[in-house]
Order: sequence, then C-alpha cells, then structure tokens
Amino acid sequence: MSSSAWARGVVVRKGGTSSQLTSRSGSAAPQPTSTSSTTYGGGVKDPSGRVIEYYAEDDQCPVCKSDRYLNPKLRLLVSACYHKMCESCIDRLFTLGPAPCPICNKTLRKIAFTPQTFEDLGVEKEVAVRRRMAREFNRHPEDFTDLRAYNDYLETVEDITFNLINDVDVAKTEARITALRAENAALTELNIQRDEQAASFLRQEEERERQEREERARDLRRQEEEEREEHERHRMDIINNLERGTGDAAKIVAKANAVKQKRTSARNVSSIPAIRQPSGGGRPTKASVIPDEPHVPLTDSYYAYEDKFTLKSDYHDPRSEAVRKDRDGIMRAGGYRIEEAWERAIRIAVAGLEISPLE
Repeated sequence: MSSSAWARGVVVRKGGTSSQLTSRSGSAAPQPTSTSSTTYGGGVKDPSGRVIEYYAEDDQCPVCKSDRYLNPKLRLLVSACYHKMCESCIDRLFTLGPAPCPICNKTLRKIAFTPQTFEDLGVEKEVAVRRRMAREFNRHPEDFTDLRAYNDYLETVEDITFNLINDVDVAKTEARITALRAENAALTELNIQRDEQAASFLRQEEERERQEREERARDLRRQEEEEREEHERHRMDIINNLERGTGDAAKIVAKANAVKQKRTSARNVSSIPAIRQPSGGGRPTKASVIPDEPHVPLTDSYYAYEDKFTLKSDYHDPRSEAVRKDRDGIMRAGGYRIEEAWERAIRIAVAGLEISPLE
C-alpha cells in the first residue's frame, strides 16, 4: 500500500478493490439524533442553532493519538468518568465487556459513552450531575412546613451536588443519596407526575399559541391579497369608465374612490376578530381578555353647595392680609376680591360630601 493511500485512510484489499476505512463493528454508543446534516465549526447543530454534538478541528484521541488529519471521520465520545476516546478505541477496549478506563482505571461499559455537548468537560460533568439531582430531588416549597425547612433542603441538595462534581467523598455521598431517595420515594414520584402535567399543559399552550399565530398570519395574507385585488379592480373600473367617456373625468374618479372607500369600510368591519374564550381548565390568555366597561365621568355642579356653608366677613388668612395691605396694586389685579378666594376654597372643601363612594 502506498504512503499516499495510507494518508487518505484507504485500505487496499487482495482483490484490488479499495474502500474507505470504517468502524470494524457497530458501535453501541448512543448516536446523536439531528434533523440537520449541516456541520459547523463548533459542532453539529440542529435547525434551532443548538449544539447537539461538539467537536473541534484539533481533536485528538488521548488513547491512540489519532487526529482529524489521519482520520477525517474521527468522532470522540465521553465516558462516565468524563474522559474522551475515539470510537475505534471504544470498540477495541470495551466490546468484550466492562474494562478499566485507560486514563483513570475506572471500570466502564461501552454503552455508557455519550456524545460531547460542551467544549469544557467540566461543564459537561456539572450539567449531567445537576440534571441527575433535579430528577432525584424534586420537592417543592409547598411540601415543607415553612421556608426555613425548604432552604435547608436546598442547601443539602447543593452540598451533595458539590461533592459529586468535585469527587469529594463519593461513596458517602452516594449512600446519602440512596437514603434520601428511599425516604422521599412517594413524594418524589408524585412531584414527577406534577411536573409532567405542568410540562404537558405548557406544551399545549405553546401549540395553541402557535396555531393562533399561524391563523393570524393566514388572515393577514388573505387580507393583503384582497386589498391587491380591490386595488386592481378599482384601477380597471376607472380605466373602463374613462374609456367610455360618459362624463367628467374628475367626477368619474371621485365616484370610483367613494365606491372603493365603502368596500374597504365594509371589509374592515367584517374582519374584526371575535373575542376568544379560554379553554376549560386552562389559564386566561391575552386573546381572552374581556374589554373594560366605558368610563362614566362624575357629573357634579360646582354652584350647588350654597346651603352647606356660610361665608363670613373675615378669616385668619396671612395671604389675604398681604393683599389687603397692597395699596400700590402690585399684588391685587383689576377686579380682584378677597371674598371670591375664600368662597372658592370653602366650596371645594364641601364638594362631594353627599356622593356615595364607588363600590
């Protein structure tokens, strides 16, 4: 076999035929399910842009030292101890059964290898641990007698999570998890059912909102199409009437515009959507908001309180004294009377005394 064929990863068989180097046995490791065949620089992404399997151009298997230059189809998987190995090494080491990890000597199984999602394996490990903790410890605040007990529970869960992430007393921590799981088995199962119901309700709400958006988009497209047809019909009517020459051109255009305005108004009135009512058992949505009743302003007569007060001839009012002493007319305008200011203040004070409060 020539050196160029070896560099391309080509195997030359006895019969003279050649084929690309492939895996010798079907790998049992979980394969990434992707609806997109596009491969980006940061890994394989789905149509929404979420990375479902991370890879880099400088990836190298730490066991066999194979890289993408020697094997363009190199695929590294992550073990339960969070070490990466290529599929060829996994087939070679773990096909016959459990075997120690060549990096840390932890016993591994072939089926436990999963695709890498994050660039940093430390983040990969923390996300996996916290996902496990969310399944094992899913108690809600209403499951406790007070807030202090719930906070103590959260602190316990965080201590266990920290120990698992940083490999601190793993054996004791696993025993602690087992004891807490047995203690809260019934409540954990109940909360799992509650969370599934909440997730199902949320999916139904999202599906309903998606259908409403699609319906509004269809209505908008239909309305735009009707407007285009109406505009074209209006234009052709004007052209046909002008070709007949049966009247003044300005009157013909004005009449056609009036007819178009009537049609547009009728179409707008008929296209007003009805108020949607929420489905049974669901939460109220924006589409089901009931319009508020029209506001009725308070009707009151400013000059209807003469029988509720008596205007005296003098009051202790420092501002009035200052105006009285103004003989040069600096503060007193033409026709100004101090008694009018007193009456306005008293009338405002007694206004609305007989009006009942709003319910």
